[in-house]
Amino acid sequence: MKVKKIHHVAIICTDYEKSKKFYVNILGCEIKKETYRAERKSYKLDLLVGGEYQLELFSFPESPLRQSYPEASGLRHLAFEVEDIDQAVEELCKENISVEPIRVDEITGKRFTFFCDPDDLPLELYEKSC
Repeated sequence: MKVKKIHHVAIICTDYEKSKKFYVNILGCEIKKETYRAERKSYKLDLLVGGEYQLELFSFPESPLRQSYPEASGLRHLAFEVEDIDQAVEELCKENISVEPIRVDEITGKRFTFFCDPDDLPLELYEKSC
């Protein structure tokens, strides 16, 4: 077997409307499809990142919280590429989102930083290569 690409990343949120606003209005993801599944009392929101990559945002009543810090085993973070990291950080700060200081990747020389979504899922901004 040889996988070809990542199809989607699924995220379970605790407050659907708050997370929907964050991913759509703040990060600029595009809504592909929104479905309410009454039997599960759950929303599924398909989002496009950059017109191609898909995030699936789920809401389930009473989901257990996930340990993030100290760093737990499993998925470490989700990284988004941006053209201008300084501008992206400024936009997040205007939304009162706490952002770590920008660092430089010692291997690639690219700038990056971390912040969290409404459920404290660690997210990364990584500046696009020139």
